[in-house]
Amino acid sequence: MKPANFTTIAKTVLSLIILGALVLLLLPKYWIFLITAVFIVGVSLQSLGLVTGRTGMISLCQMSFAGVGAWVTGYLNVIDAPGGLIVWMIAGGLAAVPVGISIGLPALRLRGINLAIVTLGFAAAFDTVLATITFPGQTSFLQVPRPPLFETDQGYFVFVLITFGLIAVGLDVINRSRLGASWLAVRHSERAAAAQGVSIPRAKLSAFAISAFISGISGGLLAGYLGTLVSDNFSMMQSLALFAVSTMVGSHFALGAVIGGLLVALFPELLRRLNLPQDIGNVFFAVGAVQALSTGEPIAETWRRMGSKLRRVAMQPVVEAQAVDLPQKADHPAGVALEIRDLTVRYGAVIALDKVNVTVPACTVVGLVGPNGAGKSTLVDAIAGFLSHYEGSVLLSNRAVDALSASERARCGIRRTWQTTRIAPELRVGDYIRLAAGKISNADIAALLAWIGGPGPDTPIYAVDAGARRLLDVAGVVAARPPVILLDEPAAGVSYDEALRLGERIAAIPATFGSAVLLIEHDMDLVRSACSEITVFDFGRVIAKGDPATVLAMPIVQKAYMGIEFAEAAT
Repeated sequence: MKPANFTTIAKTVLSLIILGALVLLLLPKYWIFLITAVFIVGVSLQSLGLVTGRTGMISLCQMSFAGVGAWVTGYLNVIDAPGGLIVWMIAGGLAAVPVGISIGLPALRLRGINLAIVTLGFAAAFDTVLATITFPGQTSFLQVPRPPLFETDQGYFVFVLITFGLIAVGLDVINRSRLGASWLAVRHSERAAAAQGVSIPRAKLSAFAISAFISGISGGLLAGYLGTLVSDNFSMMQSLALFAVSTMVGSHFALGAVIGGLLVALFPELLRRLNLPQDIGNVFFAVGAVQALSTGEPIAETWRRMGSKLRRVAMQPVVEAQAVDLPQKADHPAGVALEIRDLTVRYGAVIALDKVNVTVPACTVVGLVGPNGAGKSTLVDAIAGFLSHYEGSVLLSNRAVDALSASERARCGIRRTWQTTRIAPELRVGDYIRLAAGKISNADIAALLAWIGGPGPDTPIYAVDAGARRLLDVAGVVAARPPVILLDEPAAGVSYDEALRLGERIAAIPATFGSAVLLIEHDMDLVRSACSEITVFDFGRVIAKGDPATVLAMPIVQKAYMGIEFAEAAT
């Protein structure tokens, strides 16, 4: 485990221990009972934060997952199954997993309001089911027993706090893994995540599965808390209120989950003492959620950024690119790394690409240039697998990849960047490189960042300026050492001097990492310095190819860039 991870976990554990001690020592029994509900709700909010906050999907049926966990817990209690509440609530969490996966399946194709409608429909259907059945033990008033040593309200508070802490720590470990980074990448840009080899279905379904498990655990905790349950504990309105609170506070952070738990569990008590209607709470949560959506930043995220600004002085700055000892370059097959044969793309009657043929030899940098609208980005999308229909063929090391998806092509060895950077700002630099590379050591990450001239690995992406993010785009694709790298205008947004230095690094990629590069760029100085061969596009067709000096001097190329008057004057 990295030191930064251990420090974060230690802070979380220490904070919960201090908070628990203060609650037990300072508050009366009634308030301890209420604070216990805060952390049970906090567990549910952590589960929702995983789906909504980290992966960017909408789930309006989270309390339905909790209801599954609670029902299984109650049933195991009725049949007197061995193990007690701890085993029963784990079983309830596992029972909620297939339900979560089945709800996650529509998320593979649906987004936004459409996904919200599907999950809300499931919550409504679950309400109907609960209205026709009773929770096990409800009619006989059979109480769910609490674990030994935790039978009292004070003891059960400690048990719930421990469970909350274990889930918070577990999620923190997962969030800092490649799976956790893939969730943030999917939230920020599914296309960019796929280009890094991330399986979008796996990322989304794993988020729903883990979220359902945690929510099922919260249902088991609630069964032990109340003893007996009724269907109103897991109604559709409860799920909607939970979503509003999660959006408002940012429950993908442990702090946000605690704040949300305080609002859900203690706000009704405050309204009761003020003799105000309980519905005011739902209105308050809805307004808070709208405010968070309008600003794009929940409460916990605001506090986290404020804290990070105080520590920004200690972050490693962007450094000058330097010679370092990098691992041995990848040993890819010689010959042709990438070949495009008769590639044609049509949008109705418009032909965007017309029987394009491009060859990229192994361990070379080939430039792809042309005026705006020539079809360069369309070609890159087709090569990388982001166009579902095209004619012709794309071959990677003489193997056709036309039947493969974008993420499959990325895993096979076709990696790309974008005209605008699409790195998830919540990631740290090292986590992003690790996500892009798949498997890389900390020492290799540090060496790569020193080579490219990027910021330190512990620097948050949101603290990195636009020019440095372009460097990280290149660092991410070369970290994987693929056979083919597609760089789509990597110098966009950087200064002239930075572009020249970037050109030197791009020219060194084949010898340093063993990858061939197809460079799409408008900066002719960068193209001249980096490329051994260029191909010129105009109106979806190849009009010239060869060494940069010869091709750029051709009248047909100058005409494509400068217009007919310039071409006639030159001749």
